[in-house]
Amino acid sequence: MARDSLELSLYPELLLGTNNQAKIREYRSLLTDLDQKLVTLTEQGISVEVDEAGDSLEENARLKAAIIAEKSQMLTLADDSGLEVDALGGEPGRLSARYAGENASDAERIAYLLKRMNGVPREKRAARFRCVIALATPAGKVKVCSGECPGFITLEPRGEYGFGYDPIFYLPELGKTVAELPLEQKNRISHRGQAARKAVKALKSGEL
Repeated sequence: MARDSLELSLYPELLLGTNNQAKIREYRSLLTDLDQKLVTLTEQGISVEVDEAGDSLEENARLKAAIIAEKSQMLTLADDSGLEVDALGGEPGRLSARYAGENASDAERIAYLLKRMNGVPREKRAARFRCVIALATPAGKVKVCSGECPGFITLEPRGEYGFGYDPIFYLPELGKTVAELPLEQKNRISHRGQAARKAVKALKSGEL
């Protein structure tokens, strides 16, 4: 067995470094093949605030995973994800969660983005969801996995599933928004699903 695989075997649990309950539900569905048991910050009684001061999704994911792993002394998964809209020069990007203000709701963020895109024709509303997952050990090792899902921004929200910008992210090949897809179908094609499958492979093969 490789040395890295031996080290990973010392961690029977994987800490999900997020308090976002929608993300936690998705990760519990996406990471079922892992040997590690999934646990949350709340379950472990861990409270940690990480200043997401990085200039990219990868920097923020690495920062969160490393800080939480060091504090918890647990194998940790953290991510940063964002919506990049061509007509907005790549915005909101890493600022997706705070695009309409720190405490804005999903509905408020969607309304703000659609207002910014008022008058942009359908053919120029291309966008992509991106997710970067960072896996970190307490010793400071970090492995990064990423995923990307292309699509278009709709003129109005559609669908009741998902969270965030899902109701306005249209997938032409399916003729639906992400919010119109049940979780199992979303996980097969989503940016987070792609990154999570790479993370599972990395953990199982001892790449970390």
